[in-house]
Amino acid sequence: MYTGKVEGTVVATVKSPGLEGIPLLVVRVIENGKEKGRIIAADSTRQAGTGDFVYLIGSREAGRMFRKPLVPADAAIVGFIDDYNEEL
Repeated sequence: MYTGKVEGTVVATVKSPGLEGIPLLVVRVIENGKEKGRIIAADSTRQAGTGDFVYLIGSREAGRMFRKPLVPADAAIVGFIDDYNEEL
């Protein structure tokens, strides 16, 4: 599990059938309280928006979150962080 900040959205013209209707968001990864240069695209069913701090799961668990058989996802937003105590 790791944390990040939503930077925006991604538009995909072609998606796997299991991901249709699920928005893709651009997330900047936060490691040790610092925003890293690493940016990922994550699937979201939590209605996250630009500027939200979120926590994500990766790997096989990300695909299982969607309750569909074997969805090809490497990162999924699973919740919000209400308050972040470190300076970014």
